[in-house]
Amino acid sequence: MGVWEEQLPVLGMVSLEFVYAIMIVLNKQALSQGLSSRILIFYRQSCATLVTFPMAFLLRKESSNARMDVRLFLMIFMSSFIGVTLFENLYIEGLRLASSSVTSAMFNLVPALTFLLATILGLEQMKLNRLSDIAKMFGTILCAGGAIAITFLKGQKLFMDNAQALQDTHSWLLGCVLLFGGVSCLSSWLILQVPITKRYPNYLSLSAWTCLFSMLQTGVIAFFMERDPQAWVLSSGLEIAACLFSGVVVTGAKYCIQCWCIARKGPLFVATFSPLKYCLHHLLRLNNIP
Repeated sequence: MGVWEEQLPVLGMVSLEFVYAIMIVLNKQALSQGLSSRILIFYRQSCATLVTFPMAFLLRKESSNARMDVRLFLMIFMSSFIGVTLFENLYIEGLRLASSSVTSAMFNLVPALTFLLATILGLEQMKLNRLSDIAKMFGTILCAGGAIAITFLKGQKLFMDNAQALQDTHSWLLGCVLLFGGVSCLSSWLILQVPITKRYPNYLSLSAWTCLFSMLQTGVIAFFMERDPQAWVLSSGLEIAACLFSGVVVTGAKYCIQCWCIARKGPLFVATFSPLKYCLHHLLRLNNIP
C-alpha cells in the first residue's frame, strides 16, 4: 500500500499532462474557427466551477482543519488571478498567435522557472556536490534551451510575399512572448501553492474556490473586451466540446491534483511534468490529430 501511495502523484501528473495535451489541440482548433479566446476561458472556468463546487460541498469533511480567513481568502484570490486568469489569457492568446507545437514546447520552461524561483525563495536547497542538484541544473538548462530553440528555429513558409511573411513572423514572436509570460505566471502559481496548501489542506475545496474566483475575474475581462453578443454564442460542436472538455475534464481536476501533489512532493515535482505535454502533443499529431 505504501509503494502504491508513493506512485499516485506520478500517475496523477502523467494523466493530467495527457488530457492537457488533448486540451491544447482542441483549444487551437476552436480558436481557428473564430471562437474568442477570452470567452473560451470564461466558459471553461464556468464549467469547472459548476463541477467542483457541488463536489466540494458534498464531499466536505466536518473534521477538516481547513479554515478560511481574510488573509487566506485574499491569497487564494490573488493566486487565482496570477495562475488562472492572467496565465490562461496569456496562454490562449499566445496559442492563437503561435501554434500548438510552440505552446507545448514553451511549457518546457516551467520546471526551469519554478526551480529558479524555489531556489531564490529557499524552497529548494542547492549543493553543487550533490548529484541530484547537478541534475536539476542540467535539466533547467536543457528545458530553457529546448524552448528557445523551438521559438527561433521556425521554418519559412512557401509561396508567401514579404509583407505577409513579416506579419506572420511578428505574430509568431508576439505569441512566444505572451506564452513566456504565461508560463512565468504558472511557475509563480506553483510556488504560491506551498503556503496556501499548508494553511488550507482541503484540496477539493481549494480547487472550487480557485475556479470560482477565476470565473468571476475572466468574466469581467470578457465582458469588457467582447462587446459583440454573437461572440458569446458557441456556433459549432467543436467549440462546445472544447469548453466542456477543458472545463470539466481538465480544469476541474487540474487544481485539485496539482495542489495535492505540491503538498506531498513540492512545486518542482509538479513543474517537472510540464515538458511531457510536448511529447504527448506530437504523438497526437503523428496520429493525424492536428
